[in-house]
Amino acid sequence: MITTASALTAPAAEKAVSIVLVHGAFVDASGWQAVYDILSADGYDVQAVQNPTLTLQGDVEATRQVIARAGKPVVLVGHSYGGAVITEAGGLPNVQSLVYLAAFAPEAGESVFDLATAPTPGEDKAPLLPPSDGFLLVDPEKFPTAFAADVDPGKTRFMADSQVPWGLGAVEAKITAPAWKEKPTYFMITTKDHMIPPSQQRSMATRAGAKIVEIDSSHAVMLSHPRDVADFIAGVADPSN
Repeated sequence: MITTASALTAPAAEKAVSIVLVHGAFVDASGWQAVYDILSADGYDVQAVQNPTLTLQGDVEATRQVIARAGKPVVLVGHSYGGAVITEAGGLPNVQSLVYLAAFAPEAGESVFDLATAPTPGEDKAPLLPPSDGFLLVDPEKFPTAFAADVDPGKTRFMADSQVPWGLGAVEAKITAPAWKEKPTYFMITTKDHMIPPSQQRSMATRAGAKIVEIDSSHAVMLSHPRDVADFIAGVADPSN
């Protein structure tokens, strides 16, 4: 039997769901590229939301617009602060499930600020600089080890110096209707996280009734373990695999 080059490079069969990726604070949607490439090659329609991270409501609206454009049921994925965004945005009828990656999953009436300032004895907190003109940044000197200690240092240094300021209107806004109360929920906990303490991730995941996996990773799990992240998302999107 002769195998042609075109057969070897034939695209994967188109999947029945869309995947919408929602980034967190201090970064933009480009951090999803490796995960996007893997899932797209596997036949998924993948969209990455570009959040301004100025206000929670603005980010929720940006996410809902992308969800609305999807022609299929949506697996909605949020990293870090993106978890708060999908918590508020994920109630739309075409969202079939929620995936949290090292993420905040607030309760109704709770903000990311409330969660981020809750005591977690013996664990690191995000090394944030004091607010300036209504925005937060991570201390650039501490960013590489706090955010992405297992990512190439050249990349993390660039990330530190190209941070997107995080608006207090996003940090302090309260969740009104947590979608995890109504949708199947999945949570990847990063055990070497120095931005959102692992114990807090476990607590939020348990409260949400999520199916949980743990991974030996920094906060930037989509950069350091893109294949594991893509496989986790694909497993949610198509449990038969």
